[in-house]
Amino acid sequence: MKRSAFSTHAIRAAALVLAISTLAGCDTLNDWFATDRVNYKETGAAPPLQVPGDLTTTQAQPQYTAPPVTAALGGAPTRHVTAAGNSSEGVPSANDPLGMHVERDGDRRWLVVDGRTPDQLWPQLEGFWKDNGFALKTDTPATGIMTTDWAENRANIPDDWFRRTIGRVIDFAYSSGTRDSFRTLVERGTNGTTDISITHSAMEEMLTGQDKTSSRWIERPRNPVLEALFLSKLMQKFGLTEEQSKQLLASAKPAEAPAKINMNAGATTLDLSDGVEVAWLRVGLALDRTNFTVDNRDREKRIYYVRYADSTQELKRDGLFGKLFYSGASKQKTGKEFLVSVQPVERGTQVAVVDASGQIDTSPEAQRLISLLHAQLN
Repeated sequence: MKRSAFSTHAIRAAALVLAISTLAGCDTLNDWFATDRVNYKETGAAPPLQVPGDLTTTQAQPQYTAPPVTAALGGAPTRHVTAAGNSSEGVPSANDPLGMHVERDGDRRWLVVDGRTPDQLWPQLEGFWKDNGFALKTDTPATGIMTTDWAENRANIPDDWFRRTIGRVIDFAYSSGTRDSFRTLVERGTNGTTDISITHSAMEEMLTGQDKTSSRWIERPRNPVLEALFLSKLMQKFGLTEEQSKQLLASAKPAEAPAKINMNAGATTLDLSDGVEVAWLRVGLALDRTNFTVDNRDREKRIYYVRYADSTQELKRDGLFGKLFYSGASKQKTGKEFLVSVQPVERGTQVAVVDASGQIDTSPEAQRLISLLHAQLN
């Protein structure tokens, strides 16, 4: 269900009262591909991300460092013409005639671009999100993580008689009551490929109290159909047609290797039959499906640095009143950091939560994180 209402703060400022209306929504891929289902471009740009001064700068790794933006003017890689006539960003082959394909794990899909490195694609990914109306909150090629700021899908607001008349004057106060954010993980794949995944996060403002004059933000489930839509849009930016991108999504290659919990003397780990390179990618995608956010990644040591993320508090800090009343210190990252290790073993890969010395963390919080990963990987 999709909801349309004035934002609570705007109601107070303008002393307006509007009844909440609901819209039944279809979540089939064809419905979402309609051009009027997604519109983030009318949302105002968010302020630049302020990094607390006491946070150290991540050491850039050469394999993840993107070239300067000016490289796109003359140093961008040349596109290849496919047999179908596309000017493709990927390098076509007998197995991938379009220069790219899609793989999936459950309802999660990711794009594999042939013959391209993360640093070659990074500037285009930055432009992709900005072209779709998003400000970038995290833009760190050293870790392969790109996150958009929270934005509103204005297409969720019904174009009824009120909005077409009075709403044109006060459109700033006419809100869907929802916000979306997208996280892009860019990973160097095997045989010169680059893996790109997109994860959706969502929040909804619920009116509270008998008079409905106050509100609170709650998390909504991620929308895998919306993730697929933006993955399709990205493929089109890389040179495919809409029909070709939909076909690649429909024919995504499955990854079916299960994850098994292994308990030994109080130490809980996950055993995967995948090779370490595939397991590294799958664990990163699984972490994106939990309430744990990846702060950093060390691919050489194969460790994810994660902490619990409270999207509700983040949205409060990013809101109008949050910018006024939350100090810089209060915006610092909070919560315990966990180290998720992905290491090769004799018959596959072992996933464990470890401490700074590399020993398996046996705390209840670490075991809960392993259980969450187990659920996401099966």
